[in-house]
Amino acid sequence: MTFLNPAVLFGLIATAIPVLIHLLNLRKLKKIDFSTLSFLKELQKNKIRRIKVKQWLLLALRFLVILFLVGAFARPALKGVSLGGTTSSAKTTAVLVLDNTFSMSVVNEKGSYFNQAKQVLKNLLNQFQDGDELILILVSDVSQHEPLPTTNLNELRKQIDEAEISSVSGTIHNSILKAAKCLEQSRNFNKEIYLLSDFQKSRLTNPGEAISDLSILLDEKVKMYLFDFTGKEVFNTGIDNLEVNNQIFEKDKPISFTATITNYSKQPVNNLVASLFINGERSAQQSINLSDGESKKVFFETVLKATGNVEIMAEIEDDDILQDNKRFLNITVPDKISVVIFSEVESDVRFVELAIKSGEENNNISLVKKNINQLLSVNLDNYDAVFLVGTDISSYSDRLNSYLSGGGGIFLMPGSHTNLQAIRATTSKFHLPPVVSEVGKSGAAQSVALFDKVDFEHPVFAHLFEKDAKKQIESPEIYHYFKIFTQGKGKNIISLSDNSSFLSEYKTGEGKVLFMSASPTLDWANLPLKGIFVPLIYKSIFYLAYKDQQILSHFAGDNVDISLRNSSLPQLKIVEPGKTEEFLTIGNQAGLNYISYNKTDETGIYKVYSGQNLLDDFSVNHNLLESNTTKLSDDEMNDYLKKINFKGKYINLKPDENYSVKIRQARFGSELWRLFLIVAFILAVIEMMIARSGKKDVI
Repeated sequence: MTFLNPAVLFGLIATAIPVLIHLLNLRKLKKIDFSTLSFLKELQKNKIRRIKVKQWLLLALRFLVILFLVGAFARPALKGVSLGGTTSSAKTTAVLVLDNTFSMSVVNEKGSYFNQAKQVLKNLLNQFQDGDELILILVSDVSQHEPLPTTNLNELRKQIDEAEISSVSGTIHNSILKAAKCLEQSRNFNKEIYLLSDFQKSRLTNPGEAISDLSILLDEKVKMYLFDFTGKEVFNTGIDNLEVNNQIFEKDKPISFTATITNYSKQPVNNLVASLFINGERSAQQSINLSDGESKKVFFETVLKATGNVEIMAEIEDDDILQDNKRFLNITVPDKISVVIFSEVESDVRFVELAIKSGEENNNISLVKKNINQLLSVNLDNYDAVFLVGTDISSYSDRLNSYLSGGGGIFLMPGSHTNLQAIRATTSKFHLPPVVSEVGKSGAAQSVALFDKVDFEHPVFAHLFEKDAKKQIESPEIYHYFKIFTQGKGKNIISLSDNSSFLSEYKTGEGKVLFMSASPTLDWANLPLKGIFVPLIYKSIFYLAYKDQQILSHFAGDNVDISLRNSSLPQLKIVEPGKTEEFLTIGNQAGLNYISYNKTDETGIYKVYSGQNLLDDFSVNHNLLESNTTKLSDDEMNDYLKKINFKGKYINLKPDENYSVKIRQARFGSELWRLFLIVAFILAVIEMMIARSGKKDVI
C-alpha cells in the first residue's frame, strides 16, 4: 500500500487522545459494607468485568476511528489491485511523446510509422479517465517551452490528428527532459511517459550534448512505456551537403557546386540520378553508384546565367524517405557591383580606374571616385568594394572597420606620397601586421624586387588561365615597396623574393582586406604595364564583393539572425519556402543590428523584405543525422537510462500487441480513501451504541 498524501499521516498522533482520555477517566470502585450475602458480592464482580470490557472496546473503536479518518485523508492506494466499485482509480499524469521527425515517414504494409503511432496514441486515450492529466510532446519541438497539461481527451485527440511530419530533427533526450519537467509539476500518483518512436541511434542525443541526471524528476513512481515502430529494411539515400566552389560570382562565367550524397541503406545503389537546379531550372545532372553506407562527392558545373538572389537546389531520386532528397543553397550575384575609390592624389588611381573600365565586359561595375576627405560623408554600405589609395586613414578607421564588420571588402594600397609612418598607422587601424621597413626608392629605374611565389589557387586567379595550361605570371619590376609579413594573421597571395608579401589578404569581422605593398603608379613599379594588372584588379573587385554566403545555411528549427542594417521600416515580411508570408514587427528593436527569427520548420529558401526591397535571404536544410535510420539497441537504451539515472520502470511494447493489458498491470491501481471513510463511519456508529449501553451499566 502507498499513500498519495503521506504528510497527513502525522495526524496519527491524534490516536493518543482516546488513550489519554481513557486513563484520565478510570473510576476507582468505592468499598461499601453489606451484609454478608455472598450473591451480592458475586453480582458486583460480574458487573465490573462487563464495564471494563466495554471500556477497552470503546478505546479500541475510538483509536480505529481516528486511524481510518487520518488514513482516508492520506489517500491510500494499492498497486495492481482493483476492488470494483468500492474504490476509485488513482489519478494519472501521462506525457505522450510522439516522434514526428521525418524518419518516421517510412511506409510499410500497415502505412507510415507516423500514422501508426498516431493511431496507437488515440487508442491509448481509452486507458484514461476524467481528471487524468495528459500532455502531448512532439520530438520535432526543439523550443524550450513546456506544454501545458489538459484533462480534455477530445482536445488532445484533436492535437494528435493535427500533428504532421516535420523537417525539424529533435532528439529523444530533449523530449524526455521536457516530459520529466512536466511530471515534476504534477501532484497525481500515477506518472507515466509514453514514447512512440523509431529510436534512431543518431538522434538519441545531439553530438557532444551533456546528459543530465534526472533521478529527482524521474523517480521510482514514474513508468515509461516505449513503443518501437521499426522492422522494415529502409532504403534511403540523402544529400548531406551542398556548397558552391567559386568565391567569385560573375554572370555568364562558369560556376561549380559540390554535393555530398550518402547511401544510408544496407544495399548498393546503382545509377542514382542527381540534378542541380538554378532558380527552378535544371542546369546540370550526374549519375552515380554507391555501395552500402558509402558517401560520395558529386561535382556540378554550369554557366551562371542569373544575377541577383539566386536559388540553388540539388535533388536525387525518390526513396523511402523523401525529406532528405533535396538540399538548398542561396547565393547573391550582383547585377552591378558598386565600387568607390578614395585617394588623396587623383593621379595615384589613374591605372586602377583604367583597369576597372577596361576589364568591364557587361557594364556590371559602377565606379565612383572621391577624395579621402569625403569619406565621412559617404554611406559605405552602398558599395560592394572600397579602394583606399594612399594617406593615413586614422581619422576614418571607425567607419571603415564598421564597414568591414558588416562583410565589406577593402583594397588597401599606398599612394605615391605615402611614407613609412603613415602606412604603419593605417595597417595598425586595420589590425594588420606591422610594416617592417621601406625598401627602394620611388622613381628609381633600378628594380629591387620581383615576384617569387604566387598562390594560383586563390579566387582572384580563378578562370584566368585555360584548363591544363601552365600557370605563370611575368613579374613586374618593383622599385619601391613596404616590407610586410603576414605573421599568421593573413595569407600570402603574391610574395616577393625576400619572402615578404606583395599582395596579401586579411579577415576583419565578416569582411576582408587585400593589401598591396606598392603603390599602383609607375614610380613604384611597372606593374600597371603588365598583363596581370587588369585581370588582378578586376577579379579582386568580385572577390571583395563576395560575402561568404555559405554561412547563411541553417538546419530546420534553428534560430536565424536577420540583419537590420539596411532596414528602414518598422516591419519585415518573411516569405517562407511554401510562399506563406510572416510579418515581424521591429519597432521595439531600436539600436539592434539583428532580429531573431525561429519559424524555420520548412526546408528551402526564405526571403526577407523591408517594404518592396529584398533585405536578406537564407537557406534552411534538413539535419543529415536524421537520415541515418540505424536503430538504437536495447543495451544502448539501457545505458542511456543509466546515464540519466532513471529510477522508475520502463516497459518495451509493440504496436501490434495487446499493450492495454500490460499498461493496466503495470499501473498503480486503486485509491482506498472512500473505503477508509466508510469503515471509520461504521466504527463511529458502533462506538456510539456501545457508549450508550455502557452508561446504563454505570447507573
